[in-house]
Amino acid sequence: MADGSNRQTRITSSHWGAFEVDVEGDRIVATRPFAPDPAPSRIPDILPAAVHHRTRVARPAIRRGWLDRRERAGRGAEDFVELPWDEALDIAAAEIDRIRKTHGNEAIFGGSYGWGSAGRFHHAQSQVHRFLNAVGGYVSSFGSYSTGCAQAIMPHVFGVDFLKLLYECQDGWQVIHDNTETLVMFGGINPKNSQVSMGGVTEHETAGWIDRFVAKGMHCVNIGPQRVDAPGGCEWLPVRPGSDTTLMLALAHVLEEEGLTDRAFLDRCSVGFERFRPYLMGETDGQPKSPDWAAPICGVEPETIRALARRMASTRTLITVAWSLQRAEHGEQPYWMSAVLAAMLGQIGLPGGGVGYGYGAIGGVGKALIGLRGVTFSQFANPVKKVIPVARIGDMLRHPGGPYDFNGRRDTYPDIRLIYWAGGNPYHHHQDLNALHEAWAQPETVIVNEPWWTATAKRADIVFPATTPYEREDIGRSPLDDYLFHMPQLIPPVGEARDDYSIFAGLAERMGEGQVFTGGRSAEEWMGLLYEEYRGFAAEQGIEVPDLDTLKEKNWIKLPIQADGPNRTLFPPFRENPEGAPLPTPSGRIEIFSETIAGFGYDDCPGHPVWLPPSEWLGAATGDAPLHLVSPQPGDKLHSQLESALADVPGARPETLVIHPDDAAPRGIATGDLLRVFNARGACRARAQVSTDIHAGVVALPTGAWFGDPGGNIDPDGNPNVLTRDVGTSRLGQGSSAHTALVQVARLEG
Repeated sequence: MADGSNRQTRITSSHWGAFEVDVEGDRIVATRPFAPDPAPSRIPDILPAAVHHRTRVARPAIRRGWLDRRERAGRGAEDFVELPWDEALDIAAAEIDRIRKTHGNEAIFGGSYGWGSAGRFHHAQSQVHRFLNAVGGYVSSFGSYSTGCAQAIMPHVFGVDFLKLLYECQDGWQVIHDNTETLVMFGGINPKNSQVSMGGVTEHETAGWIDRFVAKGMHCVNIGPQRVDAPGGCEWLPVRPGSDTTLMLALAHVLEEEGLTDRAFLDRCSVGFERFRPYLMGETDGQPKSPDWAAPICGVEPETIRALARRMASTRTLITVAWSLQRAEHGEQPYWMSAVLAAMLGQIGLPGGGVGYGYGAIGGVGKALIGLRGVTFSQFANPVKKVIPVARIGDMLRHPGGPYDFNGRRDTYPDIRLIYWAGGNPYHHHQDLNALHEAWAQPETVIVNEPWWTATAKRADIVFPATTPYEREDIGRSPLDDYLFHMPQLIPPVGEARDDYSIFAGLAERMGEGQVFTGGRSAEEWMGLLYEEYRGFAAEQGIEVPDLDTLKEKNWIKLPIQADGPNRTLFPPFRENPEGAPLPTPSGRIEIFSETIAGFGYDDCPGHPVWLPPSEWLGAATGDAPLHLVSPQPGDKLHSQLESALADVPGARPETLVIHPDDAAPRGIATGDLLRVFNARGACRARAQVSTDIHAGVVALPTGAWFGDPGGNIDPDGNPNVLTRDVGTSRLGQGSSAHTALVQVARLEG
């Protein structure tokens, strides 16, 4: 619509929700919240500045050293030569063709992370993988940095794909509200993180539900190093990072010692408790996992542990576990142990009881919706079967041909000669970025589609300017949301940007696979076809969806797919009849002891949950690195998106580091001081915020600041991943260990 001037207003969607956009000419000039959203994110406020920022990639660019000499060493430091589209596409297509013909498609790594756009057709991950499969395939990755460890361990415990568990099986907010009496939140439930969700979250409800829980008298316990990881009104139980498994074991010990374990449930619905119990009670190692044992490790008093265990046994209790707990060395253990603790309470399958994962991690978890297939652009089948755990990219580049273990399989890393990345920024997600920067010099060629000159784009050889979601038409739809959007093209492409489909169509045509990739259709034709397929799927489930022309006219609709009710609970049929509705585990039951995992022979992930101290935590602190660093998600953006414009805000950079007064005082640190945060892996700047809302001995520095240029001795804007360890969670999960890091902090003089 127009407001009488040349300003046009439309509504679009994003991973952080829907919002109104004002456009004047070819510029986005303002945004406003979407009216039906009860708690809209403020992330879009910075959007106009970000979309038109000076850091946009204006036209195709090739790094000078690679163009002249195919030199690898200058990534991140050298300048780029801008070329016409046809010439740049010719060069890139010839290089991809050379690599696949000389070294095979197993020498190509297809990197993407799926967060590029909430639009379902211009989904960067689908686009790059479809293109690479059209030209012979690529080495792919398993899991995500957010949940890779959980995606490996939880199918062994419950037999269900972890994402299916999150999105289709867990209690909805209404069920929790109506039934739960005690909510025990390991890692909290943080509304800041729930601003975003894959594909979008239109009505932000997490904070409102927690407020309702507290108002009705539900006892909500936030267990973690930061008070702010749960809304006000929740009891805060400060715990040292990396020690949650000891607290869970101690709670279980109280249940068993005081006769509060639900043996009937364990006998009917689980296997292996008799193998786990001797460890719990200290019969195998001489150390009972009692509250007195756990207290000095986790920092919670023994009587507090006992009181909590008794309350959990006497009330309808839901244990929730944040994604952050599995992003640490031995991250499999708290996830597995939380399931064991819930099984011992005997409440799995009861409304508002048992265990749940990822509430608050993204806005979609907790929304009870009917599963409705989305708008999906086929990626084709991948002819290359080589797959690596996503967080092991650095090791793959450092050790081609080297062996590694993963989830019971022994394999070797491929020899990657070409990386093609679209829709992500590994220099945000990955750990130990200085080491990654060195490993990044190994491939012969790196190609990136990217709207901005991120750290990843600067470390590429060929950079194609990609459109943002506001410069192309798309369909917004998420299985975790009950809204459907037509996302109109709001402005013309900035500079010479093209959408990923156009870029890959041009490359595929040059490689003789244009018809395979495009199917002879334009982007507009594909969207019409995929949308009609989606309407057909919806109709099969009795859900009426308007035709595309009507959706374009309306801009958005709310779908009637809400599924509140007692059946939206974890495994109720299984609880009722374990024999008739078994879980898809080898035993058909919850696996407290896993014969499968035990058979792998991993000392870092044995056959039942155990306490394994991380290599870096407060129990192993040194004078050189005495503080435990946690690196939570940022509150002002999604991952590192929009960072270019945020960095222009006066005082916004370097990032803020939260530190306890007991740690700040001896270092002479006051709120607002510039800091140097450092360890043997690297150093970064930060701005101090002294607060009692964090556990003493712990500091928190959000992720998302763009990694600085190499050559300096300190990252200027505060990227914590110059400090984090690049090691797998264990040989089973091989996930990210971002929260296993010790650092030192000092005032930055001068």
